[in-house]
Amino acid sequence: MAVNLKGRSFLTLMDFTTDEIRYLLDLSHDLKSKKRLGNSNYLLMGKNIVLLFEKTSTRTRCAFEVAALDEGAHVTFLDSGSSQMGKKESLEDTAKVLGRFFDGIEYRGYKQEVVENLARYSGVPVWNGLTDVDHPTQILADLLTIEEHVSKPLNKVKVIFAGDIRNNMCYAWMYGCAKMGMHFVAFGPEELKKQLDKDALNKVNEIAKYTGAKIEISDRREYVEGADVIYTDIWASMGEESQIPQRVKLLTPYRVTMELLKSTGNDDIIFMHCLPSFHDFETAMAKKQKELGYDIREVTDEVFRSKYSVVFDEAENRLHTIKSVIVATIA
Repeated sequence: MAVNLKGRSFLTLMDFTTDEIRYLLDLSHDLKSKKRLGNSNYLLMGKNIVLLFEKTSTRTRCAFEVAALDEGAHVTFLDSGSSQMGKKESLEDTAKVLGRFFDGIEYRGYKQEVVENLARYSGVPVWNGLTDVDHPTQILADLLTIEEHVSKPLNKVKVIFAGDIRNNMCYAWMYGCAKMGMHFVAFGPEELKKQLDKDALNKVNEIAKYTGAKIEISDRREYVEGADVIYTDIWASMGEESQIPQRVKLLTPYRVTMELLKSTGNDDIIFMHCLPSFHDFETAMAKKQKELGYDIREVTDEVFRSKYSVVFDEAENRLHTIKSVIVATIA
């Protein structure tokens, strides 16, 4: 089946078919191989893209900039202090202006409706670099990493997301697994299960009927058995310090430890994390919270640095999958 994504925005994996996601992954493998060989076709020569960042980032910004430059495009970076969007100029007006200057727009920030409105009004492809409810470029990188490290097709892979199952990464994983026919378990507190978006759950379960995916949510340890991937994310971001005592108490039973990895019964289990991670006390935030009596590590340092951890391969793959999204939609 021929796939043509030119002119399409990349706002959520829910907008794409299984075949279209497969196409992006295959393109990612190809572009990664070419980069390793030092080859480039400069597929984006003459193109201009803009990065709109309301939230700071290391991997997302670097991946978009290097991906674009590798293929010959020019990049403009605008953070919240260097754009008038939402301040002296409406989002709609900003989108229309940027659409006249650029071939594609990346947005990383808070509300999903912002990235949707940028796509609605700009007239050019818009790429979601992260919102409060989704992170589709991260999931593409994660799927690519799984294909490199797990000797099974994606539709035979079982993924466990441990910890704060309400966050954007957990939702993004549900979307990706539903589309690719995978087995997904949100492993976290019953209290958080009750807070999940029912509409989102209904949508992924409808998709699962057609793809053969299995989507489960549980606080019971036996659901971890047979997993191929254990995944987690930080429990608290900057600006959320006031919530740390409650989050630590609630989520400590779901910290990723060697014991949790061994409970899968799979010697080939891999550990994944979207980063940044609190795995030791070498960051200012983790150190401060330790002094206050709170261990905010979502994963132990032993696991993070172990042979099971593929987090830096995963981080690199942000570059190759983001490049595939840009190339597929504007080249």
